[in-house]
Amino acid sequence: MRTEATYPQVVEGVRATIARYAHALDDGRTDDVVATFCPDGVSEIPGLGTHRGHDALGEAYSRWKPQSPQRHLVVNTLVTEWSDHEAIAISDMIFILQVRSGWAIQLVGRYHDILHQDDGTWRFHHRAAEFVTAQQSREGTA
Repeated sequence: MRTEATYPQVVEGVRATIARYAHALDDGRTDDVVATFCPDGVSEIPGLGTHRGHDALGEAYSRWKPQSPQRHLVVNTLVTEWSDHEAIAISDMIFILQVRSGWAIQLVGRYHDILHQDDGTWRFHHRAAEFVTAQQSREGTA
């Protein structure tokens, strides 16, 4: 497939969208979280369900506003396929929450993303999270 965008340009756009999502999510800015998705975008989060489209995403994310300081640390982002208009990426995620004794890891997982680019902005078309459980870690399958 012929493309005009370079790999570094696509990667930077994808990483910027992932950062915008994490910052908005941790700050409780629902409208800004929803803006990181395409109008027909999908979010799949274990235990919280699958939500499609801006209205459903807004309703879901408004229920998940932080009650105490939190951070989604997204690392090891790898764009595995890309073109001018679509990118597929995998990222590791660590979710930490500020508790009485300090910051504590709550979840470890991975995001599987398909993003679409429109007018210079990358947005999630499909974002699926998976979490590593303690059982998986003990078995060495994580």
